[in-house]
Amino acid sequence: MQLPGNTRPRPLSPHLQVYRPIYTLALSILHRASGLLLSAASLFLVAWLGALASGAGAYERVTACFASLPMRLFFAAVLAAFWYHLFAGLRHLFWDAGYGFGRKSARASGKLIVFLTASAVVATLWLTPAGRWLGVAG
Repeated sequence: MQLPGNTRPRPLSPHLQVYRPIYTLALSILHRASGLLLSAASLFLVAWLGALASGAGAYERVTACFASLPMRLFFAAVLAAFWYHLFAGLRHLFWDAGYGFGRKSARASGKLIVFLTASAVVATLWLTPAGRWLGVAG
């Protein structure tokens, strides 16, 4: 769209080429992606519950499928997505209350949720049977 007196056309709406890639932008995109991954994982929960209700044969087939390496990697990603989405959601609640909008506090809270996510994933894998099932803890 050309404006009078302006020699450069302006974009009609902002897009990714307009914004600089910054830490908080990446965390925002990751928050949305983790929500999508958790939504996809809920289908696997429904499949597992359906197999559980269908009998021993169906349950054995589904658990054998879930025990494959690609599925274990998927569930490890789901575990990380769960913790990240939880902590980022709490961060958004603080933002909704009007706290933490400053540049320094937004970056600090972003670093905090990454640290908390990593700590929670490691603790979950170390302290629960999930680590043994995923094959990362003895």
